[in-house]
Amino acid sequence: MKKKDIQEPICAVDYAFRRIGGKYKGRIIWYLYSKQIMRYGELRRKLTDITPKMLTQTLRELEDDQLVHRKVYHEVPPKVEYTLTETGAELIPFIDHLRQWGDHQIEKENRIPKSC
Repeated sequence: MKKKDIQEPICAVDYAFRRIGGKYKGRIIWYLYSKQIMRYGELRRKLTDITPKMLTQTLRELEDDQLVHRKVYHEVPPKVEYTLTETGAELIPFIDHLRQWGDHQIEKENRIPKSC
């Protein structure tokens, strides 16, 4: 049994944040939206602060929640591509709104924003 399946969500907000919360999920969804299709290595280069184990785990969780689709090509060397599902794409307006909010907050603090 998965950790997130142990306890039922308290409300819709809890349910949503269980699916997209965490340090990396929002960025992975955003990168897949902006690039359409990405391979594991491309995601690894974009997310410089993630370990390979955590990236794999996060991608599996996103796939389990049907936010990301994983396509495996049976060839040598192995090739795997990740894309957003329709459900994952529905999150883009909300993630973009959070990005805009973050840009505004960074600007207010006179910090130099990093591009996502």
